[in-house]
Amino acid sequence: MNRIAVFRCTLWLAVLAVDIVPLHAQAVPAFDQIKNQAELDKAVSTLDAAFFDAYNRCDLEKFRSFLADDVEFYHDQGGVTLGAADLTDSIKKNICGGDVVRQLVPGSLRVYYMKGYGAIEIGVHRFLHPKSHGPAGEARFMTLWQYKDGAWKIARAFSYDHHAVK
Repeated sequence: MNRIAVFRCTLWLAVLAVDIVPLHAQAVPAFDQIKNQAELDKAVSTLDAAFFDAYNRCDLEKFRSFLADDVEFYHDQGGVTLGAADLTDSIKKNICGGDVVRQLVPGSLRVYYMKGYGAIEIGVHRFLHPKSHGPAGEARFMTLWQYKDGAWKIARAFSYDHHAVK
C-alpha cells in the first residue's frame, strides 16, 4: 500500500471512530476513574454542557446519545415522559425550530456522588427566547446520571418550579 492509500485509510478510520464514539464519552472519565469531588464536579458539568449544547442546537442524535433507553423525565408543567425515543420526540416537537435556549445559572450547580451508580446533578436553569425576545424563565432541575457499560447516561430527570425571571 502506498503512503496516500495508508493516509486515506487512516483518515477514514478516524472519521468512523468519531461517528461511533460520542464526543462526551471521550471528554469525561469513567466513573471508577473519578477520585474526588472536584473531578466529579468537572465530569458532570462537562456532561451537562454537552447535553444542553445538543438540546440548544437541536442535534437530536447527540441529544439521544445521553439518554438511557428507559429514561424518565418529570416536568412540573408538561407531565411525565418515559423512554428515550419519546423524550427525543418531545424535544423535536417542542424545542426544535422554536425559540428556546437553555443556560445553566452560574453558581447553581451541585453534584453528589452515588456509590456504585453515578451522580446526582442539581441546579437552576434559565430558558431564553432570543428570536421572540419573550420573557426569560427559570426552573430548578435534578438529573440522575448513571455510569453503565462504559457510558454516562441520564436515567432520571426532573424540571420543576418553573417561573418567570424576576
